Amino acid sequence: MANCRNIASAFCFVIPVVLCVIALRLWPAALAFAKSFEVSSAGDLGFDNYINLFGDSDFLNSLRVTILFLLVVNPLQVGLALALALLMNAALPAVGLWRTIVFLPIAIPPSVSAVIWGVAYRPDGPLNAVLAILGIEPQRFLTSPEQALSSIIVIVSWVGVGYWMTFIIAGLQDIPKSLYEAIMIDGANAFQRFWYVTLPLLVRPITFVLIANTVANFLVFAPVQILTQGGPRGATDLIMYQIYTRAFDLGDMQTAYAATVILVLVVVVIVSLQFYVMGKQDREARHR
Repeated sequence: MANCRNIASAFCFVIPVVLCVIALRLWPAALAFAKSFEVSSAGDLGFDNYINLFGDSDFLNSLRVTILFLLVVNPLQVGLALALALLMNAALPAVGLWRTIVFLPIAIPPSVSAVIWGVAYRPDGPLNAVLAILGIEPQRFLTSPEQALSSIIVIVSWVGVGYWMTFIIAGLQDIPKSLYEAIMIDGANAFQRFWYVTLPLLVRPITFVLIANTVANFLVFAPVQILTQGGPRGATDLIMYQIYTRAFDLGDMQTAYAATVILVLVVVVIVSLQFYVMGKQDREARHR
């Protein structure tokens, strides 16, 4: 009887979560997949929506820009989060204050962050004022095809690094101190302690951070929509903004649905590869 009550209690906790996942995730995904095969505004039906997308230079450019964005922003954010976590896990004076300062940007709504950085990036803004003091010519930032994507990467990293840092700090605090004491007895220096103890035992937290960060960066929208609208010359046309443009500016919902399905498939493939690679590294670290 006690087991039945425990099972019933567990179901009471699980069922609301399952219903939310179905209502907010699975059902919209199934609906998008079904509607991607309907007749588009151009009269295309079925797989033609997908075929035409891969023949569309704007969509192909958004895929290219998104992949380039991810190749830069993911290692940058994870690397900075790891470095800050190691620093904030050390015995620094007022470490709680420093952690709060680094984490604070995640508490600011993305739209507000975009507006703040939009002011900073203005030709007469504070960033160019600092550059002028250093004797550097004013930069175009968001209006330059060469600098716009990098400027968006800075904004996204400013928001994300402190958030991912907290997960790595949690992983660091789970590492037994006795392991460090044992390797220090063997004469290991700081780098050896990091390489042979810290990094192998952080594989799982870093795997989580990398995968969650990848998914989050596929969905970056607010800075692009507010600051660049995909420009200049398509340099910041990330795939979420491309989907938004097709759905709400062009009114072509079917190709927007098709682009969403493609986005989900790309995310699943990349995340699966990350799971495989990081899982393999975890197994190798455990066998050392």
